[in-house]
Amino acid sequence: MSSPPSDVTAPPASPASPAPTTGRALPNGLAAFLVFFSSGAVLVLETVALRLVGPYVGVTLQVTSSVIGIALAAIAYGAWSGGWLADRRNPRGLLAPALVLAGIATAITLPVVRYAGEVLRGGAASGILLLVALAVFVPAALLAAVTPLVVKLQLADLRRTGQVVGRLSGIGTLGGITATLGTGFVLVAALRSTVILLTLALSLGVVGIGLGWYLRRQEPTELPGPARTRAALAVLGLVGAGLTTIAPNPCDIETAYHCARVASDPNRPTGRTLLLNSAQHSYVDLADPKHLEYAYTKWIGAVADVAAPTGQRLDALHLGGGGFTVPGYLTATRPGTENVVFEIDGGLVELGRQELGVRTGPELRAVVGDARMLVAGEPTDSRDLVVGDAFGHLVVPWHLATREMAAEIRRVTRPGGVYVQNVIDYPPLRFIRAELATVGAEFRHVALIAPPEALAEQQGSNFLIVGSDTPLPLEAVRARLSQVDPKVSLLSGAELTEFVGSALVLTDDYAPVDQLLATA
Repeated sequence: MSSPPSDVTAPPASPASPAPTTGRALPNGLAAFLVFFSSGAVLVLETVALRLVGPYVGVTLQVTSSVIGIALAAIAYGAWSGGWLADRRNPRGLLAPALVLAGIATAITLPVVRYAGEVLRGGAASGILLLVALAVFVPAALLAAVTPLVVKLQLADLRRTGQVVGRLSGIGTLGGITATLGTGFVLVAALRSTVILLTLALSLGVVGIGLGWYLRRQEPTELPGPARTRAALAVLGLVGAGLTTIAPNPCDIETAYHCARVASDPNRPTGRTLLLNSAQHSYVDLADPKHLEYAYTKWIGAVADVAAPTGQRLDALHLGGGGFTVPGYLTATRPGTENVVFEIDGGLVELGRQELGVRTGPELRAVVGDARMLVAGEPTDSRDLVVGDAFGHLVVPWHLATREMAAEIRRVTRPGGVYVQNVIDYPPLRFIRAELATVGAEFRHVALIAPPEALAEQQGSNFLIVGSDTPLPLEAVRARLSQVDPKVSLLSGAELTEFVGSALVLTDDYAPVDQLLATA
């Protein structure tokens, strides 16, 4: 390229607007703490948000994805906004208000979600996204703005920009990791969501006020907004914390996995219903363990009744405990039966002891842990009956619905033993068809029990898969079903093959359970 002629002069540069002063940099330790603390607070909010919205919209893959997506959107928007403000205002005057506002937003999150959840209850995508946004977006965005504000203050020497940004970014990531592990392993197991959120809100407020006091002593800075506005925001935070005490609470207790509640049956004085995340999961009659209230438990009872001669003890394995209804039924109808229950939620086992008459001992052993892991440790050919009744909200956990899991269950089941699996599905019934194909890939003989309306794709329902390596006593099952639920259908043979069609077999490598359950 040729050089420009020497007599050509460049036009004068337009005057640049003066950059706002940023004041002195923060001490390195304080800067690191603010980034670590604010980044960690975002991840505490994200983890607790899933527990807040679960009672209203469930805990499905879509809900989990919504929480992660909304939190990431809040982080992106907050970081962009914080950087934009840092270039236009003195960051020293913005840091404390950002933390205090985040504390106020956190304080009002719980009552907002509980009131809105009653309106948005259900599984609609729009309702899930809106409820999650109410739980996460505002406080997470405010907290995400802290890091770019701190970075701006620390960039006194442009030759160290990469070092400063990299160090603070790494510290923020460590804060998020620490908060995620601490919340998941410690806080959720030890504290209620209400306590976690209010403690976080209080911590943000205290840190914000303390930081504001420190910065004003070091370098007087005018806080943004009139005093009247700041006072109104403080009152809003106090009101939000107060509303938490009167907001509708769908839980009696919060376990590590569920919002749980036990309700009395007004029509049956000894009847108790276990609700998990506001959905009915189990019914127990404290005075009569032979009483089976729900249709699917009657179907399980009917299969168990004909699986062996009347009164003969069984070695039974239960994947999922819930209200321990079926183990109680087997103990009452077949004295001496050994029931081993794998229940991932130890809080439900304790709740069962306190409220549902569960008594562990020689005939009932409850093992807390993931059923997939625990089944692998069971002896081969050790169980006459295996009952699959494990759910995450209303969805069978995907790793319990694969062919590899079915193979483990078949290994544990004795020759002539029976496997029954409770499944919930909705039209167009893609999941139950896939699960039938999956169980059928391991067990030679399979049958299906379900209401005719559900088989005709007219309604959602429970379905009961029955599998065995030997021919099933279908006529005996039909006869027993006609006594406990005359309207239910039993499919087998060619009729079942036609129903399953070309459904895919679910494997550990590919099991899109949540997508199969999505209604068309």
